[in-house]
Amino acid sequence: HQCCFSINLFSSRTARSEEDRDSLWDAWGSWSECSRTCGGGASYSLRRCLSSKTCEGRNIRYRTCSNVDCPPEAGDFRAQQCSAHNDVKYQGQFYEWLPISNDPDNPCSLKCQARGAALIVELAPKVLDGTRCYTESLDMCISGLCQIVGCDRQLGSAVKEDNCGVCNGDGSTCRLVRGQYKSQLSANKLDDTVVAVPYGSRQVRLVLKGPDHLYLETKTLQGVKSENSLSSTGSFLVENSSIDFQKFPDKEILRISGPLNADFTIKIRYAGAADSSVQFIFYQPIIHRWRETDFFPCSASCGGGYQLTSAECFDLRSNRVVADQYCHYYPENIKPKPKLQECNLDPCPASDGYKQIMPYDLYHPLPRWESTPWTACSSSCGGGIQSRSVSCVEEDIQGHISPVEEWKCMYTPKMPVVQPCNIFDCPKWLAQEWSPCTVTCGQGLRYRVVLCIDHRGMHTGGCSPKTKPHIKEECIVPTPCYKPKEKLPVEAKLPWYKQAQELEEGAVVSEEPS
Repeated sequence: HQCCFSINLFSSRTARSEEDRDSLWDAWGSWSECSRTCGGGASYSLRRCLSSKTCEGRNIRYRTCSNVDCPPEAGDFRAQQCSAHNDVKYQGQFYEWLPISNDPDNPCSLKCQARGAALIVELAPKVLDGTRCYTESLDMCISGLCQIVGCDRQLGSAVKEDNCGVCNGDGSTCRLVRGQYKSQLSANKLDDTVVAVPYGSRQVRLVLKGPDHLYLETKTLQGVKSENSLSSTGSFLVENSSIDFQKFPDKEILRISGPLNADFTIKIRYAGAADSSVQFIFYQPIIHRWRETDFFPCSASCGGGYQLTSAECFDLRSNRVVADQYCHYYPENIKPKPKLQECNLDPCPASDGYKQIMPYDLYHPLPRWESTPWTACSSSCGGGIQSRSVSCVEEDIQGHISPVEEWKCMYTPKMPVVQPCNIFDCPKWLAQEWSPCTVTCGQGLRYRVVLCIDHRGMHTGGCSPKTKPHIKEECIVPTPCYKPKEKLPVEAKLPWYKQAQELEEGAVVSEEPS
């Protein structure tokens, strides 16, 4: 009762009534043997009512037990209970019984179906304690009733796994991958890769629409390869991962709850002249994670120093440390900040003791990052990069600065060594509207102004002459350049006659308008 007072702050009257109520009961007995040896079972404890009247409360309590996964060959617990009736005659006949799971009305009764027949029978009103109520849930049947079980394997717990399979997680250890594949038929291509789904992925779902056919290729972490043709509808194991496959005349659906125990490559085999499309979605684990290191050695042998932790990028598949860039690839991965602590605080002996650095105080600052100036940008426009070098330095009590190991500065983030620059658009050609045609009939020329414009809309230089749009082109006015024959010709006046002669001579027109 001590705990109850501290949590619930009962009044003394309430506490007495609780005590009176419980004093009518004998002490709880020992826990029973677990109902299962693996996969999550139930154990119970009993108590006896000592009163001649009825006692308030329950005389039995339950807890979960054997919360370790069963080996794959152990089979389904509900299926074992159905098959136990195989050697008992039902209505004068032996049957091979298969489990009926996920009954919405009574998930804790033992309903089984005779293999190869439509016969469904309730062979027992209650399944054994510890049987899952539903195949995709941890909730378990106890004494014929479905009890909530959290991912922490505790009865009555509402704690759930996140999409990455982490109990009470925040979803940061995986990422959602979704996309669509469209088949592209070619005479010399019989199949194609739809998507590669890596080891550890969860909640995989693919829907193919069209005449083509899905199949699987797998590769274990040990490098063993295999193929599965997915020839018929059903549920089956591939590399110890449970596959649910449905095949329809114009559609196929593939589901794998995961986590995958191998790398899966989902492929498509072309079967018809029509195109197919495949939509896919799954949660892919972030296999490169930051891992905090132990504290580095103390910076001083005596008299007070400091030491830091760092973070290293760890590959969860190969269980080894890899280059930091693998962890930087995932934006979800946030590198943990180093921790700083004092160490070797004992004073240095007056005679032979040595000290690597002075104790840090107001006159002796911590090591710090120092950088060189940025280099010139690699491009004058359109986005370039510039770089600088960043090093860890230490200043002694006399003000002398010297370079030191980088880990000494890791208590603050390292300054970036590259950055984008001149990310504005490069100048580009802007063509104005065409002028009217230079003639009022027949074939002539038209011109336009072409300007080099920068990202601010100002007239500038710097555009490539090779990409400059042309500033003149031929044009044809649909009006014919002669009068109908029945009309009398009109003598051309001198300027027009001269211009016509020049055009006939094929005079070279200058490139630039004037």
